[in-house]
Amino acid sequence: MTVPRLTTALTGPLQELESHILKSTSGIEHWLRGQWQDHAAPFYASVDLRNAGFKLAPVDTNLFPGGFNNLNPDFHPLCVQAAMSAIEKACPDARGIVLVPENHTRNQFYLQNVEKLATILRHAGVEVRVGSLLPEITAASDLELPNGTTLRLEPLRRVGNRLQVGDFDPCVVLLNNDLSGGVPTILQGLEQTVLPPAHAGWATRRKSTHFAAYDDVTRDFAKLIGIDPWVINPFFEKCGKINFRERVGEECLEGYVSEILGDIRKKYAEYGITEDPFVIVKADAGTYGMGIMTVKDPSEVKGLNRKQRNKMAVVKEGLEVHDVIVQEGVYSFETVGESVAEPVVYMIDHFVVGGFYRVHTERGKDQNLNAPGMHFAPLAFAEPCSSPNPNDPGCPPNRFYSYGVIARLALLAASLEIERTEPAAEPALLRAAT
Repeated sequence: MTVPRLTTALTGPLQELESHILKSTSGIEHWLRGQWQDHAAPFYASVDLRNAGFKLAPVDTNLFPGGFNNLNPDFHPLCVQAAMSAIEKACPDARGIVLVPENHTRNQFYLQNVEKLATILRHAGVEVRVGSLLPEITAASDLELPNGTTLRLEPLRRVGNRLQVGDFDPCVVLLNNDLSGGVPTILQGLEQTVLPPAHAGWATRRKSTHFAAYDDVTRDFAKLIGIDPWVINPFFEKCGKINFRERVGEECLEGYVSEILGDIRKKYAEYGITEDPFVIVKADAGTYGMGIMTVKDPSEVKGLNRKQRNKMAVVKEGLEVHDVIVQEGVYSFETVGESVAEPVVYMIDHFVVGGFYRVHTERGKDQNLNAPGMHFAPLAFAEPCSSPNPNDPGCPPNRFYSYGVIARLALLAASLEIERTEPAAEPALLRAAT
């Protein structure tokens, strides 16, 4: 099955968009199969979705997913099967993989993600060693994790143009480090396959490039199944030459906010939507929910106070923000308990392998949920459906299927993005981390 049958927080009748996607399943799967013949899927990815009922769209695509520990353990066989496919493509003789994580040795949740990812890869049939970029890791170090597992970190070493851990010489270097601070010298110019490629890291990657590729994908997809692309695609614009601390670029930002709010109002009027439109202003590079604000009026981005400017001025690794995207805000009408939630879909190769809800008890339906105080609600497999007739009341529709479709569209956009941004001579163009 291309998308596992999972429970969701939704109840009640199917929304029109969900229903239309489910009716178009055969055409969608045929089209996606053709796309994956022409484009290589990233090794793995996670996609943050927002479901407003009238609109279901991705708002972020992470090519270095760090939440495998948040997946339901029941998804493990799906992850292993998909990892086998991904490894076959990357390294047919499957000698081994060195996994390079973030330098978050104090983040116990992240370390559990690394241990879970390493376990998936080992169960897929390859030897895995975890090689740390931290200079203080000079010998194998075992970290005891809260879930009772142990993660061994080992120092990386460079031998010619190959990356090794001790005498272990892998065929693949798998990054679970988003390279926000740049590409370290030790990772430059490797003859081994590096996945995802180094130019997919945040030192060079831009969200505006990703969503431009997503525009292309959704334009074709919408024609295929006969929908308005807007119902699965948020408006966006890029605004460069920003300096929040010195209040440079405020006019540019105000102009784009006004423009996109106007575009949203037209669409809301067309569809009879009575909610207030809003936009999200966020750094064009970076992750972890940093450098993000919700805006409902253009005047809100002029004259930001010092606290607001400092919040927007830097992202992970202390990098200065000089480019932002202004993106249409998508409401989330899903809740877990009484708290607003958004689904996060995980993929390995081009397969959906599970998901969970990001939940925040102190944020609203029009706010970023990827913020301190969030927690995660694992999804479960839905009750087995044995009826061969999808119209049989005893065989309810796979409500998670629509999430899997939109997530795979974002994955396809990431594939196009990586193709389009691949440097002609990567080692000469990558900058070393300082």
